[in-house]
Amino acid sequence: MTGVASIFRSIAMIGSAITFLVALANPIHAAEPHRGGSLVYAYLSGPGTLDPHVASSLVELEVIHHIFEPLVAIDGNYNARPVLASKIDTNADATVFTFTLRKGVKFHNGKEMNSADVLASFERYRRVSPNASVLADVDGFEAPDPYSFVIRLKKANAVFIDVLKSPVYPFEILPAEQKDKAAREIDIVGTGPFLLGEWVKDSHLVIKRFDGYVPDDSAPGPDGLAGRRTAYLDQVRYNFVPEANARVAALQTGNADVIGDVPRDLAKRFEGQANITTQQIFPYCMQVFVVNTQAALTSNPLIRQAIEAVVNVEDITGAMGQISRPGHSLVYASSPYYQGDAMKPYYDQRNPAKAKALLKQAGYNGEKIVLQTNSNYPNFRDAILVLSEQMKDAGMNVAVDIVDWTTNASNMQRGTGVWNVSTTGYCSNPLLGPQQWKVMIYTFPHVKDDQVLDAAYDKFYASLDPKQRVAAWAEIEKRVLDQAYMIKIADMGTMRSFNAAKVANFEPYYIVHFWDVWLK
Repeated sequence: MTGVASIFRSIAMIGSAITFLVALANPIHAAEPHRGGSLVYAYLSGPGTLDPHVASSLVELEVIHHIFEPLVAIDGNYNARPVLASKIDTNADATVFTFTLRKGVKFHNGKEMNSADVLASFERYRRVSPNASVLADVDGFEAPDPYSFVIRLKKANAVFIDVLKSPVYPFEILPAEQKDKAAREIDIVGTGPFLLGEWVKDSHLVIKRFDGYVPDDSAPGPDGLAGRRTAYLDQVRYNFVPEANARVAALQTGNADVIGDVPRDLAKRFEGQANITTQQIFPYCMQVFVVNTQAALTSNPLIRQAIEAVVNVEDITGAMGQISRPGHSLVYASSPYYQGDAMKPYYDQRNPAKAKALLKQAGYNGEKIVLQTNSNYPNFRDAILVLSEQMKDAGMNVAVDIVDWTTNASNMQRGTGVWNVSTTGYCSNPLLGPQQWKVMIYTFPHVKDDQVLDAAYDKFYASLDPKQRVAAWAEIEKRVLDQAYMIKIADMGTMRSFNAAKVANFEPYYIVHFWDVWLK
């Protein structure tokens, strides 16, 4: 759920072998695409902001990626692909990146986008974004002519373009006149295929087709968040429907055409309804336990490793009630960074005897270990409740603290409150790779002064040879799991349903999108 949101149901990596869709009804062949019509999407929640530079929740990002565009974005396999850039040149030591911009691209206000807008957007990002630390090594930005933008780094970063492709806290380009606007106070004006229409907080939001949109003609068609994208629909109405039963009912009664976040048990209601298709989206998010390295007791790696040793994944995922797959790695098998079975020893150990031995070695004497969770997300709560019983079986004194999600998420991110273990889901981070994982790996367990981890990440960024980066990631992943900074639970999926008799070409993807979708 969040990583702040990425964390969140909250957003990508790699590999053409990724399977996105399992259709639970017979597919219906789409007619030829045509313009027109309004589609209704029953949506989990309203966005808190549409300012892309500070947005991390999927309920924000799903809208934002229709309205704004970046220089580069993730394609269908979560690799970096140019969007507003037509070409990217990198110097030999990966310290200078030159972007040639596409000409003729229009903002929703009719103004042509140029390098002044790109420069202003990056400068604003560095000022307001919670993710601004990824630009810490930038020595300077330059706009030498209207269609060229240059980023100079203080030191080599072989994966800098991959940093810029992130769909979370995206590097979207705003009109230059937005440069000095405070966070969450921009005018919602982008270059995307849709523009913002009506937005009624706590009710609904409408995006409308931007008829002045200039697509990327170099691509044959859409490709993830990139490629040649076409808006066929006149508009999409996002109805904010937090209750899952209400979303399911809306689809069944025709009050919604597409619904998101369908619980596994509720999807059974669609059985026998040939007009409704349900998609299973994998990969989507990874569920983990986060262990607070700065709290009493879990500052001791032996205590952390004892908690890791008791985890029984099947019992935990069974209680969570979501579609999931076992997975021992912090990246997916389709990733070039995947280490095969190397991380299996840390996963699903089901070994209370090992835990007892580690506790004895640590000098544990029955002190209370606090597991914090929240009342808003039952799947998170139930994962923690099952873990508490597994820990008790190994002789640990466990207390469960249930708070609201805002408090729970804030405590994980800031290290506040009294807690030793919590749980959350990371979505875009494992999909996008080691460069996106870094902030989460350090921030949520509150890792400090780990010279092994620091050195491995330094090697990762400085290595121009991909094989050396893979080796560096192996060190990073092993260190995180061996020290039990995070304890992997499973790879989680999500389910979406739509009226296939009405909606054509609604493709499964990590982020819901409505370009190249039309009504039959």
